Amino acid sequence: MSAPFSAVNAAAAAAASHQLRFDSLFHPGRAVSVPCDASGHVDMDHLSERLRNAYLGARAMVGREYACPKVQPPAG
Repeated sequence: MSAPFSAVNAAAAAAASHQLRFDSLFHPGRAVSVPCDASGHVDMDHLSERLRNAYLGARAMVGREYACPKVQPPAG
């Protein structure tokens, strides 16, 4: 993944109260970030296809390309 991803689906962003962030192990500043609830649960049905693929890829590559995900509170 060459660029960070963010939520593009307005409904998913509104329903999600937090972000689940997978930071790159080798490229500081790069990450995959998806909307989630406070417990880190992601509603994949509300993700765009691109974001869902990025999320599943990051999840599969934890420990090899990405660090363990962190739940982050909403900005603001």
